[in-house]
Amino acid sequence: MGQQQLLLIVLGTIIVGVAVVVGINMFGQGAVNAERDALLQDVNSIASNAAAYWRKPAALAGGARSFVGISDVTMFGADSTNANGAFTMTVTNATTFVLTATGANEGVVIVATVTQDGVQGTPAITLP
Repeated sequence: MGQQQLLLIVLGTIIVGVAVVVGINMFGQGAVNAERDALLQDVNSIASNAAAYWRKPAALAGGARSFVGISDVTMFGADSTNANGAFTMTVTNATTFVLTATGANEGVVIVATVTQDGVQGTPAITLP
């Protein structure tokens, strides 16, 4: 009788341990997914504001159909850093720039090409 009880205790401990490890892994993956989703939302918001800026004439504080001379996302009404991460941009020509979003907590990196119509194609996402 004592061996059966000992076996049940060991088996129960193993099952609980495996459940805890699986739960920790799921929580970590959930945090990465949440950061990725938040950064994608920010990238889409910045791209939308950039498209509006590109179309607006210079007399109305717009880009007059050009991204040339822009060095920071603050021109589009966004912060260069927020709770989700940091955002940097590199202007490649008058109608295109590259937006890089780096997550603040989990290390997710998103690189998107933004045109006068918004995000072009699917952004490249690098997960930790």
